[in-house]
Amino acid sequence: MSRIAIFGRQFSSEYNESILKFLNILDRREVEYAVYDLFSTFLDKQLDLSPATRRVFSKETFNPEEFDVIISIGGDGTMLDCTTLVADSGLPMLGLNTGRLGFLSSVSIDYIKEALDQIIEGAYRTDRRSLIKLETESNIFGKNNFALNELTLHKKDTQSMIVIHAYVDGKFLNTYWADGLIIATPTGSTAYSLSCGGPIILPSSSNFIITPVAPHNLNVRPVLISDQSTVTLRVEGRSENFLVSLDSRSESIDSDTVLTLSKHNFDVNLVRLKNHSFLKTLRNKLNWGLDRRN
Repeated sequence: MSRIAIFGRQFSSEYNESILKFLNILDRREVEYAVYDLFSTFLDKQLDLSPATRRVFSKETFNPEEFDVIISIGGDGTMLDCTTLVADSGLPMLGLNTGRLGFLSSVSIDYIKEALDQIIEGAYRTDRRSLIKLETESNIFGKNNFALNELTLHKKDTQSMIVIHAYVDGKFLNTYWADGLIIATPTGSTAYSLSCGGPIILPSSSNFIITPVAPHNLNVRPVLISDQSTVTLRVEGRSENFLVSLDSRSESIDSDTVLTLSKHNFDVNLVRLKNHSFLKTLRNKLNWGLDRRN
């Protein structure tokens, strides 16, 4: 029987009944589980429960070795936050979707019982997802210098576009006059990069996608490169400060900061349930194959 860690953020009241069902299944089947402390407090308030006696953990006390799987309850942003807990531990992650589109948190909240059955019985597989690593002289993100979806470099304090000089393996690629630039992993190909016109690539693809955000030159298009390459970025503009983001975490930098990006030396594992696949998720989330004329 699996030992389960539960991570989450706030959710709307429409999911109260489903989350109660989720907790009841765990208790009824006597599953050993622990809940992220801030989420545990929210559960008690949201579901009007008595003060919890359940086991809790914080970001500081979390030990991946104590669990067999971690379940993220929320949207893709919650799942991305969860990766900072899991880091290089290899602990499998499953996302139950109480958010919107949900490519990472792809399991519907209505599928709770079936999902838990497979988790508890260990009847699931895992998909390895690559990460992008950021290196800077000042190590601005500390130990969390990785992203599952993308790194984004964009303007901060001005309406003026910024100028980004991009190099691949030390060779000059392009100077981008744009609002920003995205370097996305295959997992991130369905996120910010997609909304900016980038392609969808399969998770097993060994690539990075370089996608400009609102480029000044309309003939500039996304570029697909090998994830064995190293990308170097330098930025300048009218502002003295710019914003660099790894998934949902952001820090301010100046024009002296050189960003070096490469594939990280570890992956994360996403739980894949029976009858679930990336291609099926694509079809369901993007409504492919549906005739909207009728």
